[in-house]
Amino acid sequence: MKYLIIFFSAFLVVACKKEQQQNAQPSVSPDSIKINQDSVTTDMSSGKIAVDTFPFPSEIKECSCYFAKSKADFLSEKYIYADDAGKTAYMKLDGKRIALNLISSSDMEVDEQLSKEIENDDYKISVQGKKIKGEEALLFEGTLTIEKPDGTIVRMPIYGECGC
Repeated sequence: MKYLIIFFSAFLVVACKKEQQQNAQPSVSPDSIKINQDSVTTDMSSGKIAVDTFPFPSEIKECSCYFAKSKADFLSEKYIYADDAGKTAYMKLDGKRIALNLISSSDMEVDEQLSKEIENDDYKISVQGKKIKGEEALLFEGTLTIEKPDGTIVRMPIYGECGC
């Protein structure tokens, strides 16, 4: 009888340990794992959209707005954005110089704020700025936001001017 109790106790100990191991490490085959990604868009400043400098566009003849990443770049004429204050904006994105359609522009209509919306099939661009100085040309500081259809977003500070 004693041996029967010992044997039964050992059997229970082994069975309980096996059950604990199964609960601690559930076996899941790799093809049944489903990964849910968060749909929230984040600020991707990791450089997924390359914004390059370019010389002032020869297509622009009269009134224009043009911006650089900083005041130093602006003074060095390293522009990242230029428009003809009408219907076309120019940028160099992902290594290609492109012309984009201005969708809307509210130059200085409310509280000395500059606002522009530009887009094509590959990019949606928003320019927001505030007047910092005004004489013949108006100087602005603000933010340029570029968005791709895949959700990639790049935001950067801008410095530049608008004038004729």
